[in-house]
Amino acid sequence: MKGKVALVTGGGSGIGQAAAVLFARKGAKVAVADRNAEGGAETIAMVEAEGGEGRFFAVDVTDENQVAGLVASTVSEFGSLDCAFNNAGITHPSRLFHELTLDQWDEMIAVNLTSVFLCMKHEIIQMLAQDDGGAIVNTSSGAAIIPAPGQPHYTAAKRGVLGLTTYAADELNGKGIRVNAVCPGMIDTPMVASWRESSPEMAEAVVQMMPGGRLGLPEEVAAAAVWLCSDEARWVSGDTMVVDGGMLNR
Repeated sequence: MKGKVALVTGGGSGIGQAAAVLFARKGAKVAVADRNAEGGAETIAMVEAEGGEGRFFAVDVTDENQVAGLVASTVSEFGSLDCAFNNAGITHPSRLFHELTLDQWDEMIAVNLTSVFLCMKHEIIQMLAQDDGGAIVNTSSGAAIIPAPGQPHYTAAKRGVLGLTTYAADELNGKGIRVNAVCPGMIDTPMVASWRESSPEMAEAVVQMMPGGRLGLPEEVAAAAVWLCSDEARWVSGDTMVVDGGMLNR
């Protein structure tokens, strides 16, 4: 990662924050994007504590103009875009399929799927213009493989992320751009904490199913994402890496 430039969306907390810090630790310059300016500032402070160089951008990743500006600003600030970790996402309180409202559906699809499309589009434009391409990693979910209880729209969005990932990997094969996805299980992040608060009984049942009876750590998912962006994974593209402690294998 030394000398490379990495862009992390949803970098103000959780997995994104852990990934930004790890990118910096490995020698990359880091652009951190999030709607949460306070969290973004915290992440940059952590990046700098690692001796790294970072810049925070307050961005709504569902807005194409802002996404295009984010990529342009990253390149203007650091000179290139070598790695992108499209990680921004949300969750909602659990509800049955027939109780889901159109507004809830629209918000989930916009943040968890459309934003990935927009980020990939503008990252790919930049990477195709570079001599040495780049690597993209998208955050999907174990819910894309085994549906998440009470989360029909989340399940659909995250499965859609896998479709975007495999399609782009195929189209870009041989063009110097690799595209992969990570599928976290239940990870100890603020987003999962909010879901546990809204659906405590369901969440506790899921946690008890986890190997070792614990949640995963953001750093454990970040390690996978950073590796997939690295030159060590130069022969890996179109892959779906499940990072859940073996839960889906049970």
